[in-house]
Amino acid sequence: MDVDKSRRRSISPHQGTRLSSEHWPARAQRLLESCYAICVEGLHEPLRRCLGGLEQELFARAERAHMPAEQQDYFASRQRVLQDRAAFEQRFMEHLGHAINHIGKARDEDGATAAETKPWLTLELLDPVEQEQAMAVEQVGSRGDVRHSSMLYELGYRMAVLIGAPPLEGLALPIGPMCLARACHDAGATLELPPAHVLMLLQHFDQSVIQTLAPVYSRVNSHLQDDGILPQLRSIPIPRHLSKQRARPNNAANPANAEAGNDAVPVNNAGAGSGSSSGSGDSIAVLESLRDLLSQQRLGQGNSLHGSAGRAASPDELQTAMAALQQHFAQVTDKASRELRSAARLHEELLAQLNINTPSGAPRTQLSPEQGDTVELVAMLFEQLGQQLQQGGTARNLLGGLQMPVLRMAVTDREFFEQREHPARKLLDTVTTAANDWLDGSDDESNQPLASKLEQLVNRASKEAPSNDLYANLLADIEQHLALLTRKTQAAERRHVEAAQGRERLDQARSRAGELMAERFAASPPRGLLRALLDRAWSDVLALTLLRHGEKSDDFAAQLKITDQLLGSVPVEDRLHLQQDVESGLQQIGMHAEEAEQVAQRLIGAGEVTPGVELPSATDLAMRLKQHQRLGEHQSRTDSAVSKPAAASPDAKPATATTAAAAKPSPTPAPPTTTTDPRVLRIEQRLRELPFGSWFEFIDPASGQIARRKLAWYSPMSGRCLLVSRRGQRGEEMTMVQLAHEIASGRVCEVTTERESLLDRAWRNLTGKLRQKANAAHPDPQGA
Repeated sequence: MDVDKSRRRSISPHQGTRLSSEHWPARAQRLLESCYAICVEGLHEPLRRCLGGLEQELFARAERAHMPAEQQDYFASRQRVLQDRAAFEQRFMEHLGHAINHIGKARDEDGATAAETKPWLTLELLDPVEQEQAMAVEQVGSRGDVRHSSMLYELGYRMAVLIGAPPLEGLALPIGPMCLARACHDAGATLELPPAHVLMLLQHFDQSVIQTLAPVYSRVNSHLQDDGILPQLRSIPIPRHLSKQRARPNNAANPANAEAGNDAVPVNNAGAGSGSSSGSGDSIAVLESLRDLLSQQRLGQGNSLHGSAGRAASPDELQTAMAALQQHFAQVTDKASRELRSAARLHEELLAQLNINTPSGAPRTQLSPEQGDTVELVAMLFEQLGQQLQQGGTARNLLGGLQMPVLRMAVTDREFFEQREHPARKLLDTVTTAANDWLDGSDDESNQPLASKLEQLVNRASKEAPSNDLYANLLADIEQHLALLTRKTQAAERRHVEAAQGRERLDQARSRAGELMAERFAASPPRGLLRALLDRAWSDVLALTLLRHGEKSDDFAAQLKITDQLLGSVPVEDRLHLQQDVESGLQQIGMHAEEAEQVAQRLIGAGEVTPGVELPSATDLAMRLKQHQRLGEHQSRTDSAVSKPAAASPDAKPATATTAAAAKPSPTPAPPTTTTDPRVLRIEQRLRELPFGSWFEFIDPASGQIARRKLAWYSPMSGRCLLVSRRGQRGEEMTMVQLAHEIASGRVCEVTTERESLLDRAWRNLTGKLRQKANAAHPDPQGA
């Protein structure tokens, strides 16, 4: 059988259900093979969804990528996923079969290895990439153990009976989440993905496979139970949220116990949205751990937002009150007066709405502790997110419009705190990022379509009841709009880069033509009309021929021969042919046929003059040649005119040559094109090492406004660089030395690439702030 073809063939549900090992008793061997067959059949479709989701996310990220190299990496990984998905599934099933074959041996082998290997003989430097992937695999497996703890409890006992071993758990259970996560990581080696894309694979494996293992475990347990393996076994786990609620009063009374409880269920920064590609932590663990930190913070500050009297609001009552507030905000609040509400203000408005019809003196309805904590956490998240946005931008207004809809979703769906890919979280991140990056507080007419689209999206979210379907539809709508905008931006940027590269090649060709012309002028200097022709027009003919055919071509050699014939250094064999060649060359650089004929006739005089037509004088023709627009001169002037207003006003619209002529020049003096300042030289060397796509912030000293520009291209030879705006429009025109001088003077600064999104940084800052305040409220005695 052809190995390559078999690796690319889809796996059927019943393929490979026979285990190779037969050292178990017949009954155990039969049951293990049947368990493997159930897993192969049950995991085939989830694995297909996992790879399908990864392929779609890679394509979406490639469409949103800012740098060409990053986009190419996404497309390359997507291609490998499409080509080798069958090999991945085959490798995964082989790993699973190997784990079942060696069931019961993992613990012994691990113990032997630990006893025989001396720790000091295996010391090595820690690889951050391997550590991050190992932590991601462990987190995926741990979350699966928590999610399916009840069925795994029964499965561990029943499979242990087959091999006569203690109850299996963790890595000892071959079909448990821990082993499956390892199998996914090992099978991912066939795809040859970059480290960041491996983490994305683990994230989709968690969502598509680990979270859907309940039917597979149920079938395996039922199969073993029907065969007489512990038929009366039942597991009654204690819900984690009940144990946390019971521990909360003791933690409140004893801060030390509170910290111990927090250590028992730590806050998973990656799960809370800190930017880890592994995605999410257990929803109960994340939310309850954040609530523990809030509780410790309140104990230190001696305050609380929770009411002490009255009954707690039911979920339906709270949703009704929030819906009324959301409708009220949408009716009376315009986009200019939106604001982010603090936790205290949201708490007061919700209480007022809950008790709007409560008689005077009657007990007031209060928020439950969990409801109040959720309100405070979401308010703090929006506060941190608002601090990441540019001051005075449109993004803050849009963020204020999304606060109540997102709060309603967080109160309804606790998965909001768990899933990094939750529709509400992705919509919040996409809207704020798009408004912050693309709009940038500018009133440019080109921003109106995107601003209108975002405003329409926020208005719809503010008026309709929150749901995952609604947010998924809104997210797909805005992502489609952003993808189209990105493609237009990339096309505009490519046009500017190609124009700059063409201008660079033209300058080099003109410089080389000037050198060759200067050599000939030194031997026989021309005068009058001939000098004007060679200086202003014929040098452009040489440059154009050099660009089209190269310096070693026969065409360029023919043009040099014509030059030598005009200078008299080479004899002219046919004056009429020479006159025709001169006319043809002048017409190639844009000179009218009549004018080209007059110049050639006056200079060479080989052809017959039309009767009744008097040729202009040599002086008149020389003046016309000096005033003639040179090759590429129009485009150069237009580019310079467009770039000047951008330096004076960061948010100015792209100007034409006419409007730019009326613009006032920038008061900032132009930096020098060369320098000997060591600091500027170091900065210039650093700039030449930067990849295309690096971003810079230009600060207007007069108004203090900041405009972002991307380094789209620069010439290693001339040092000229091309800077474009977020929309691919041409910005400032300068050389690398001038850019280095601007950086040294503080008017320009390099923008470091952020690997985290705005929402990820907000989650990380929120978690860090809660930890800091909790530690300040209850300092560690040993640390003191």
